[in-house]
Amino acid sequence: LGLAYANGDGVPQDSGEAAKWFRKAAEQGHAVAQLSLGNSYAYGLGVPQDLAEALKWTRLAAEQGLADAQFNVGGTYALGEGVAIDYAEAAKWFRRAAEQGHAEAQNNLGLAYEQSLGVRQDYSEAFKWYLLAAEGGSLDGQFNLGRLYDHGRGIPRDTAEALKWYRLAANRGSALAQNNLGFAYENGQGVAADFGEALKWYRLAANQGVPQAQLVLGAAYAVGRGLPTDFIQAHLWLSLAIPNCSGEDKKKGIAALKIVSSHLTDRQLAEAQRLASEWKSKH
Repeated sequence: LGLAYANGDGVPQDSGEAAKWFRKAAEQGHAVAQLSLGNSYAYGLGVPQDLAEALKWTRLAAEQGLADAQFNVGGTYALGEGVAIDYAEAAKWFRRAAEQGHAEAQNNLGLAYEQSLGVRQDYSEAFKWYLLAAEGGSLDGQFNLGRLYDHGRGIPRDTAEALKWYRLAANRGSALAQNNLGFAYENGQGVAADFGEALKWYRLAANQGVPQAQLVLGAAYAVGRGLPTDFIQAHLWLSLAIPNCSGEDKKKGIAALKIVSSHLTDRQLAEAQRLASEWKSKH
């Protein structure tokens, strides 16, 4: 009945009624209801937002073995939502969910092993969990598995396998995978160099806010590489990229933007700035 009210299934949608029925079932030990009540408190759905209460009910469900609840408890400790960040506690709960086949928990456990977050760094373990996550359909798992193949961490470097997983993730909308696939086509890594194909992937990544892709797209417009020269578009993408870049990328972006700006009239500059403002409002 709680789910019916939460989803408006056969009754008017009512988060307050949903939370009431979730509580009745949760207090009787129903694990899914405990998780649902935890989510109600986490997002303030029908009850005042209360992260401590959210963790209390979600943990009860997790302790009963509910994988989604275990994953959520792990995320709470990893992000420090209402508690102090505790990567060891996060890894413990991610492992419990991962061992039940929870793909996103498998990805997060892989990340813990790769970056030494609550566990000792172990690239072989990272690879093991990323592979399971990727095969289980985790988008982040597919991208991260591609990265390990790309850099040879935990397994021998294998560009073909890296591109296979990047492509899978890129086609599903992973911005970072799209950027890396663009880089592969630009530089002929594992595929024949094809800047037109590289631009296709860079543009997808740029539209999702990846600054490195925005820099490449801006530079391409500035010099007419792979597409017609367009200083307004060049200014647009460079100006979007620079605030989110650092180091040499930032220096190169600033220098390129200065050159591009010198080619614009005041009216063209205003148009480029309008386009940038419009892009930001949509993203």
